[in-house]
Amino acid sequence: MKTARTTILCLCAALVFVTSGFPSAMAQKLHSTDVVETYRVGANPQGLAFDGTNIWVTSAGSNKLWELAQDGSLLGTVGMGANSYFAAFDGTNLWVTFRGLKHGLTKVRASDGEIVGRFNLDQQPWYVLFDGRGVWVTDINNANVSKINARNGKVLGTFDVGPYPHGLAFDGANIWATSYSGGTVTKLRASDGATLGVFPAGGGPMGIVFDGANLWIANWSDATLSKLRASDGALLGTFPAGSNPRYIAFDGTKLWVTNFYANTVTVLRQSDGGIDNIYPVGQDPFGIVFDGTSMWVSNYLDGTVSKITPAN
Repeated sequence: MKTARTTILCLCAALVFVTSGFPSAMAQKLHSTDVVETYRVGANPQGLAFDGTNIWVTSAGSNKLWELAQDGSLLGTVGMGANSYFAAFDGTNLWVTFRGLKHGLTKVRASDGEIVGRFNLDQQPWYVLFDGRGVWVTDINNANVSKINARNGKVLGTFDVGPYPHGLAFDGANIWATSYSGGTVTKLRASDGATLGVFPAGGGPMGIVFDGANLWIANWSDATLSKLRASDGALLGTFPAGSNPRYIAFDGTKLWVTNFYANTVTVLRQSDGGIDNIYPVGQDPFGIVFDGTSMWVSNYLDGTVSKITPAN
């Protein structure tokens, strides 16, 4: 199958903000040498993935997948033929959820942007995760997640996780799925999808991330993060995380949370859950991914991504 990738030869212009220039209420926790840069992508960007070299951004409004270098230059786009939502990298390919007249997953080779597979699903796919062997997809309109064979795109099983599932995380052995309407997190054994537990979170849990020992869940309605112990799902704490926290990333020592209506990213310390920083970004920040140095945030309303590079 031929790709619809378009190669851009010139660098995409970057708007660079020195954060000390923002209003004091917004920047009071920032260092003067922290930098937030903004890059234009397609309309309504949502999910992001890092392939070890470049950043990939889905764009529900443009029906394209955008590829950016780590300096923000636009390397190309892949025509997806449908609204695309989230993406996951499996070491070689991107798996991108799409919805339109048909729904499913598109498999894109990261090295050249070639579409190497398109798999229709009898569900409304939303979030996607690769666990090292299989691909997991939430069905946002039903109460389940599906496990997909990464070689041929076949559904290996579908498992109940509570209504309106949003985010997924992998702890090395198990899959954790948030249920927005249920206010819970379900733990599934990755090998066979067996339910190992259902644990309460806060109000409207969306994003979830594993820090090596614990799960952190962004609770949209409560403006908090819940911290659950991975071994038994015990609640270890609940921490303020800014208004309308949506998705979350971990950089090794801190949790980064997008605050959708506040147009900010709140940073919490892993050690004690305290707020370490608040960064202003674009309008309606949505997805977030870490590239080893900087955090990348998709800004849904203004069609941009923000790159946050802390001084430390």
